[in-house]
Amino acid sequence: QVRLVESGGGSVQARGSLRLSCAASGNTASTKYMAWFRQAPGKEREGVAAVYLRSGETFYADSVKGRFTISQDKDRNTVYLQMNSLKPEDTANYYCAADRPGTLGWPLNQSRYTNWGQGTLVTVSS
Repeated sequence: QVRLVESGGGSVQARGSLRLSCAASGNTASTKYMAWFRQAPGKEREGVAAVYLRSGETFYADSVKGRFTISQDKDRNTVYLQMNSLKPEDTANYYCAADRPGTLGWPLNQSRYTNWGQGTLVTVSS
């Protein structure tokens, strides 16, 4: 079991920036992918960015490419999401996720992930 704690959400004006953090603890040694998902009111949860921890390979949704950057600090067992040029449509609850051994699937598909954080709210005003 992996415990995930997100932080860094808040309110920002359009074109502003925020950095989200996700601190992982527990059985993190077997985690291969970590990701950020978001869910806006009335919408389904969608994958935003993912990272393959061993190589650092990253994956992004088309809607955030060039604006968001996912990164990791292995020493701190922490994954970050740097969000620049924020838009009102980025407003959502953002969730950190970690997979478990044996799971398959595209890194931005939520079916791959079994460990979830509690979420942090990001609000972007126009």
